[in-house]
Amino acid sequence: MSLADKVLAVNNDLPIRTDKPVHSGKVRSVYWLTEADSRRLIEEKGYPVAADAPLAVMVISDRISAFDCIWTGEGGLLGVPGKGAALNAISNHWFKLFKEQGLADSHILDIPHPGVWIVQKASPVKIEAIVRQYITGSMWRAYSKGEREFCGIEIPDGLQKDQKLPELLVTPSTKGILKGIPGVPEADDVNITRKNIEDNFEAFNFRSKGDIDLYEKLLKEGFEVISAELAKLDQVFVDTKFEFGYVTDAEGNEKLIYMDEVGTPDSSRIWDGEAYRNGQVVENSKEGFRQALLNYFPDPDILLNKDRMGEREALARDNVLPEAMLMDLSATYVGIAEKIIGEKLAISDNPKAEIIQVLRDDYGLVD
Repeated sequence: MSLADKVLAVNNDLPIRTDKPVHSGKVRSVYWLTEADSRRLIEEKGYPVAADAPLAVMVISDRISAFDCIWTGEGGLLGVPGKGAALNAISNHWFKLFKEQGLADSHILDIPHPGVWIVQKASPVKIEAIVRQYITGSMWRAYSKGEREFCGIEIPDGLQKDQKLPELLVTPSTKGILKGIPGVPEADDVNITRKNIEDNFEAFNFRSKGDIDLYEKLLKEGFEVISAELAKLDQVFVDTKFEFGYVTDAEGNEKLIYMDEVGTPDSSRIWDGEAYRNGQVVENSKEGFRQALLNYFPDPDILLNKDRMGEREALARDNVLPEAMLMDLSATYVGIAEKIIGEKLAISDNPKAEIIQVLRDDYGLVD
């Protein structure tokens, strides 16, 4: 098979039995199972959820999104080989570690294939929970222009680019467009303060004010667990995004869990430790690809300026990137995944066919 054939770029057209529209995001497509199939799998597989819990199959793609656009490469390369398998493997590793260390569960019930999760339906908290240990990226750009307050937190003068912050910072932003919250603009991905959350906790889908403390505890503890494990590999955990939601367990108790993905090169910045000690930043995350895009195009402001979104979308649509750019990113994803999981990453030659086969033969979800 050609390199392009090994990439799962389109993941919303699988013949998985469902009676609802398939939700396709930038990375994952979600197939909500029928009530009958959900009940059957809960019984057959012994999932620790209520008998009537709605389940979904989440299929990851190898598409690459950066600056809110999807990018493609030469030779019909519609994604990054190994990317989906790497992201899932890394998330699986951290979720398992969180559970072992008593932090919280995730929404994942089963892993039929390296590119597939079976998940329990969760009610998401409407916050992108971002934790920062170093000052870089958008935070540094704002700081270098004189800003000293981020999400209601005062930052001291005198910091240098890529420097470790005096303390771990929680800098949340909105997930989706939220309406009618005083002091919070009606736009996706705008910074908010802890006071915004406390004063309007129900609008952010928290069940109680006390759950704000729990969310921050899980946020910081999750970050510290990943940071400590990456340090053993001489990798620096710079910043990351967590997402949370509520699920109901088999006894009918509602609980706050981790959801989406955690500690991946898509949701985090990870730096090489040795290079950082020598005064260099070597990215082991998607941030390296973002920087490559900024250097590749003659007018990088198009990628950074939200007011030029139309031009940015045209740039992504009309430009096929050199194959080497996507293969460099593939090496980054696969390399950091293999460091984290401590073994060779399983990458499929024909992911779509494999996924269909396992969901048909072992789960009865394909007619």
